Amino acid sequence: MAAKLIQKDLFRGMQEFELVDDHVNVRMKPPFKKEESLTVMLTVLDPEPIISKSFLHFNSRVNGEPLLSLFLGKPNTETFNHFVGALKQQALEEFNAFAGLSSSTSPTGLNGNVFDEPVEFEDSEQEAIAEIRQEIDVARIDESIEMLGLHLQEDAEPLIMALKAVKQAPTNKTLLVELLHTFNELGPRQGAILTYAPYVAILLSDDPFS
Repeated sequence: MAAKLIQKDLFRGMQEFELVDDHVNVRMKPPFKKEESLTVMLTVLDPEPIISKSFLHFNSRVNGEPLLSLFLGKPNTETFNHFVGALKQQALEEFNAFAGLSSSTSPTGLNGNVFDEPVEFEDSEQEAIAEIRQEIDVARIDESIEMLGLHLQEDAEPLIMALKAVKQAPTNKTLLVELLHTFNELGPRQGAILTYAPYVAILLSDDPFS
């Protein structure tokens, strides 16, 4: 599946989103700045976007931070809604497939969380993450450690150590909370981390079993 959305704004510049299989390719050209590009894996996207002022944000399943920010309604309502609908559906299907869940539940319309701000993790929510984790796939943790070590060794070292701890004691809820703290401290490096180790999103998601 492939879909593309090109948006232009007089003050914000141009941005292009291309939905390709399990990821979104993004190109951004702000005024008077160099063009930037990145890739966002669909498994880490919350399929329910949030509208904030003149933007529609697709947030991270892990920490609620915006990963994709679309100019609301551009270039026109029909094209915009078509792309958003395709992106929501594909994000849900990719996460369900990765987590081994049923894909029978489709994302709702743009009504969900309208004008809400991204939710920050509180201590009680961090405990809930550990509480609902029903099983951990050690093989996927190994794969994540290997990929991070191969591609992002220096930047990902703290997270690699936290993953190794979870691997050694997968039933220890405290270690999952520590993994969340370590991930949150990575700041802008989180996108690269999740590109190479998307299973981290499943470990830290609010409830992949619902």
